[in-house]
Amino acid sequence: MDDFKLKLVLSLLGGVLFSFVFILLALAIPIKERETEIIKKPKTALEKVSESARNR
Repeated sequence: MDDFKLKLVLSLLGGVLFSFVFILLALAIPIKERETEIIKKPKTALEKVSESARNR
């Protein structure tokens, strides 16, 4: 095998291995999802009317 083909094969294998490591890291690290949403309570009468109109 000449030098160019060897470098080509090794660089392709290195790229595949590098990609594989990052794919495994993406699967291993959990994504934190919001379990509960923050609900702000309306403070004024106008905000209460606005909330009730939106939630219909």
